[in-house]
Amino acid sequence: MLMGGWSAEREVSLSSGNACADVLEGAGYKVTRVDVDRSVASVLADLKPDVAFNALHGPFGEDGTIQGILEFLAIPYTHSGVLASALAMDKELSKRVAKTAGIPLAPHKIVDRAQAARKHVMAPPYVVKPVAEGSSFGVLIVREDMSEPPQQLHADDWAFGERLMVERYVGGRELSCAVMGDVALGVIEIIPVGLEFYDYDAKYAPGGSKHECPAKIKPNIYQKIQTLALKAHQVIGCRGVSRSDFRLDDGPMGSGELAWLEINTQPGMTATSLVPELAEHAGHSFERLLIWMVEDASCSR
Repeated sequence: MLMGGWSAEREVSLSSGNACADVLEGAGYKVTRVDVDRSVASVLADLKPDVAFNALHGPFGEDGTIQGILEFLAIPYTHSGVLASALAMDKELSKRVAKTAGIPLAPHKIVDRAQAARKHVMAPPYVVKPVAEGSSFGVLIVREDMSEPPQQLHADDWAFGERLMVERYVGGRELSCAVMGDVALGVIEIIPVGLEFYDYDAKYAPGGSKHECPAKIKPNIYQKIQTLALKAHQVIGCRGVSRSDFRLDDGPMGSGELAWLEINTQPGMTATSLVPELAEHAGHSFERLLIWMVEDASCSR
């Protein structure tokens, strides 16, 4: 079980890895928990595991790097391969691919942090997000009443990279759809509790959000989201399990806009995570989901 690492998502990864290890051990698998550091290649070479279950999140674990090490060592592994992982982790490149496939996107542009901090590069409201981070780290909402960009962008201790995506804010619902192999699972709505948006605390703190599964949206929109999630999974080249996130502006005064935000090739597997809940709704217990992922593991993904 590969978990931990040194990205900003280390604690989430440890939670995911331990939760998955506990269940797999209960199912009869022999699991070695590896808190990944830069000696991981030699650790894996010594362990010679039958399968590497990749529970890492963020840079190094989710961007094709660890996948390349596993390919080099010829160790079968879960989730997506080198190219799909690298592509999905880069929001700019994954959106280029999604656009060519006809997946609807909100208008966006890539700028450096100095530009984003100096003045509005897009008329508010908009969202500022790092190009290659997960778990909503570094995401900032710029409201219509803000006369200048967020002060956080000037911080000396900014740790989320200098390339940022500025994307027009789409109001309405936060929706997500998981794909398991070549099947789109259900659609879930995430409702942050007392928070502005689905940020880190909403994702991982107990009570940070409520989930509506299945999402109470029109059947044709529900099916469209499933179709788009599967299409994103396929055109980016994902394997195993992925999760696509969307915004839907379907309120009484809404525009009806549906926008694909991103695809996550290493979805969280904690007690509050979305994929286990979506799998459960589709008839797959957490144990069966994890067993499927282990049995699906391979090289050359």
